[in-house]
Formats: sequence, C-alpha cells, structure tokens
Amino acid sequence: MIEVTVLASGSSGNALVVRSGACAVLVDAGLSARRLASGLQSCGVEPASLSGILLTHEHGDHTKGLRVFVEKYDVPVFANPLTVDHLQRQGVVARWNLFSSGSEFVLEAIGVLPFSVPHDAADPVGFVLQSGGTGFAVLTDLGYATRQVVESVRGVHALLIETNHDEALLQNDTRRPWSVKQRILSRHGHLSNSAAAEIVAEVATESLRHVLLGHLSRDCNSPELAVQAVGSRLRGGRASSVQIQCARVDEESPMLSLVV
Repeated sequence: MIEVTVLASGSSGNALVVRSGACAVLVDAGLSARRLASGLQSCGVEPASLSGILLTHEHGDHTKGLRVFVEKYDVPVFANPLTVDHLQRQGVVARWNLFSSGSEFVLEAIGVLPFSVPHDAADPVGFVLQSGGTGFAVLTDLGYATRQVVESVRGVHALLIETNHDEALLQNDTRRPWSVKQRILSRHGHLSNSAAAEIVAEVATESLRHVLLGHLSRDCNSPELAVQAVGSRLRGGRASSVQIQCARVDEESPMLSLVV
C-alpha cells in the first residue's frame, strides 16, 4: 500500500509525501522549510523521520525550501549528479545520495525508478515509486512524453501528471510575453491539458485507479478544464472508472491525500 499526500503543486511550489508503512519520503521541496515541516506534521510525519528527499530537478519551485530544511533536520537527499552540482553551486549543503536516471534503487520500503523527462533543467527526472506491488508515478515538468516516459509509467496504479495550461487560454493571455509562451509550449516546457490527456490514455491499463492533475497555471487553466480534458479522453477506455482529482495549486488550499 502507498499513501500519497500532495502538499502543493504549482508554479509557486511543489512538494508531496509518499508513505509505505513506516517509510516516508518527500518528493521535491518547493515550499519554505516552515511550510514543509508544517505540511508533514499535518499528515502525521515528523520531518526528521523522513527516509529521504527525492528531487525531480533543481528549479526553485521544486527546491526553494531544501537548504534550510536539511540544515535543520539533516534528512538525506537523493538526486542525480547534474542536479546536485547545480544546487551545490547555489550553496546547498546536504547528505547527497546520487542516482542515475534509469537505474532503480531501494529506499527502505519503497523502490524508486528515476527516468529522464524533457524539460529545460540540468537533468530532470520523473519517478515511479513502488511498494508491495503497488506503483505510483510522478510526472510533472515536461514538454512531451518520450517513449521512455511512456514505458516507465505504463501500468502504475496512480499517477500525478502535469496539466499546466489550456492552450487557448495560454495563447490569449495578455500578461505573458510571446517568449514565455514559446517556452511553455516547447518540447522542453510544460504539458497542456490535451497533451496530458493523451499521455494518460496511452499509459493507462486496468490497474490505473487514480490520476492526480498537478502544476496547473492559475491564469491559464482551471481544475474544471483539466479534469474535463482528461476525463473525456479516458471515457469508454480501459481506465474509464479512474478517479481524477486536481492537486492544490497554492499553499492555502486543503492538502490532497489518497491511498493506493
């Protein structure tokens, strides 16, 4: 059994807790150290008891609380060499544990498979976390799904996937310059609702029970649009009964938990 609690998922910060038995890991640390500690305690996890922190990549909305958090709680951090190099140059001191993308390792009760994703970071990854025959995938911050991405996450029981924007809303947004829109829409940017829906449909098997939609833009998306896009694509398929939920965008909305 795996329990997942999303503390936040959006451009202002990303962090989630994955638990199996007494083992708890934090995936990304994109909130302040105080908010990370408070969120962990709210879901029954003492910060110092974490088995580790897994990092998808070095961007601030995934790491901004890391330096202070590990200074206070001395939790080991797992990342690939390029991500660690970038953070060390920013002055982050931690008990680093290096992994290679594509090479599975075990963190106490949880098996971890990191896999490469296309995004404009040093060496970004997604994760498949497994325990007791149950799999949960973290797939955020990518411009498109490579064949490796699809094969890595196919067959999981639950999936957190980015639905960053509605393409029409992004194109019509007057606050973002065209250069920013180009970055978001690029193959190393972020997934639209429709792109995410196609990926979910491609990786879904009868095992899939939960889809969490994350990293929604406040201005260029809405939970209703994201859920409708993914739900309509799955309707009538192998995963037509899957539960689809939107993870919180900001730090004030309620945390989202599920048990797989």
